[in-house]
Amino acid sequence: MKISTKGRYSLEALLYMALLPKGEYCSTRAIAEATGISDGYLEQLFIPLRKAGIVQGIRGPSGGYIPGRETSEIRVGDILRTVEGPMEPVACVHSEVCPKEADCISKHTWSELYAEIIGCVDSITLEDLVEAYYAMDKLEYAI
Repeated sequence: MKISTKGRYSLEALLYMALLPKGEYCSTRAIAEATGISDGYLEQLFIPLRKAGIVQGIRGPSGGYIPGRETSEIRVGDILRTVEGPMEPVACVHSEVCPKEADCISKHTWSELYAEIIGCVDSITLEDLVEAYYAMDKLEYAI
C-alpha cells in the first residue's frame, strides 16, 4: 500500500495547524508558505476534510482553518481514510462476494495486513504527532 500526496500533505497541513496556538485560524496561504504545498491543492484537500469534520473553516479576512476536533480525537487513520479512501491492501479483504473465497490461500494474509495497517494508523493521534514534534530536534523534523 502506498500513501499518495493527498494523505501525506493532509497530514502535514493538519500537523502544522495543530502546532499553532489553540483556536488560532490559519489560511491555506500561510500553510502553503510554511510547508511548500500548493495553496490550491490544500483547498482541494480541505473539502473532504471539512465534510468529515476533521477541519473547520471560516470565511473572511480573519478566517482560515483550525482542526475540527480536539487533536487527541483526530486519528491519522481518520485523515488518511478521508482523503485516500479505503485502506485495504487488496479489494477482496472485505468483499462479501468473492468467487475464489472458499479456495483463496492468501485472503488470511491480506486480512492480517489490513488489521495491522488499521491498528497502526488508528493508534496515532494528531496530538501524538504534536508531542513527537516537540520531543525531537525541530531542524530535523519532517513528515
